[in-house]
Amino acid sequence: MGIEREQVVYIAGASSRAKTAKGYIEYLSPNTKVKAFFVSAEMDDNPTNIDGIPVVSISKEEIEKNGIDIRNPVYIATRGVNHAKLEAELKELGFIDVRPIDVHLDSYMRNEYVKRNFAAAGKNFTLLENLSDGGARNASIMGKIYVASSVHDSALRDDYTLQINEEALQVGVSMTEERLPCIEKLDNSGKGTENISSLNSQFCELTGLYWIWKNTTEDYVGLAHYRRHFLLPDNWIRLCDANNIDVILPVPLFVSPSVEQDYRTRHVAKDWDILMNYFRTSLPDEYDKAKEFFAGNLYSPCNMLIARRDVLNELCQWLFSIVFTVYRRVGDKPDRYQRRYPGFMSERLISYYFDSRRDRYKVVYANKNFLN
Repeated sequence: MGIEREQVVYIAGASSRAKTAKGYIEYLSPNTKVKAFFVSAEMDDNPTNIDGIPVVSISKEEIEKNGIDIRNPVYIATRGVNHAKLEAELKELGFIDVRPIDVHLDSYMRNEYVKRNFAAAGKNFTLLENLSDGGARNASIMGKIYVASSVHDSALRDDYTLQINEEALQVGVSMTEERLPCIEKLDNSGKGTENISSLNSQFCELTGLYWIWKNTTEDYVGLAHYRRHFLLPDNWIRLCDANNIDVILPVPLFVSPSVEQDYRTRHVAKDWDILMNYFRTSLPDEYDKAKEFFAGNLYSPCNMLIARRDVLNELCQWLFSIVFTVYRRVGDKPDRYQRRYPGFMSERLISYYFDSRRDRYKVVYANKNFLN
């Protein structure tokens, strides 16, 4: 039996999406290797290499200089709004096999990666949509997904109508007198300390999660985002009830080189040190488990989840004690993006919480959309 020939591919993009695409492609097809990342010639703020792989400008001179073979496939791993421009630039240089990673291809690769990765680790990966409700119907079970929206949201080009059991929740209400039309739920409507609306610049969707925790009563309750929604079957509440589901999380995302290093690269590294010091001093029984999880490559992003009421209560009690403590120690930041570190940390923390408690909670997954 001969040795299977290595297949060479390229990736257009040099951000975290491109690194994620590399992880999926090389894991799912071990004989395929990414040999270069491409970026538009006018972009001058990209690295020269990623993990030792060159980042090459899309120009005839650079393509020839780096020995790029235009017969090999190119995957476009950027935001969808940039796909058409990059595809045109690549085809103008003679590339024929150009493969934009749209939402369908991304979902396929992500699900296949997670399925195989979980199987290798002895973990269960179940999509809610693959379960059956057995014809069960308990009319007394109530469910609601609150969709975080704010006055700072960009206008959507994609059409979307809130689905049944979805309701918009305006967040950051205490920071503005402006009210979004046709939204009744506000994240400052609790009394006293029952809301943290004024912290929305730092805590992002967490001000909505906190409000949900303190001010709602549904049996199953969830949090989504105005441009990110779970893709759920219409009978999702019955499926949860019939199968004793404790929580639904987004299908995990692969990041490289690890969850911890991804945070350190994209955000302020010393803030992560403060977070891990909290585990070391206040949650010593969890410190080693947390380090192990954050050394891995998968987490469920976007602060999205749907949980049974008692499970949500337990999560929030644990989660907010951590992020409040870290926030008191780190404080505010002048940079508008980096000051959102409590929200960025919570994505990783929620993922760790449920992964480390698989023997306690029944976790299933659902895909999500991303609206432009």
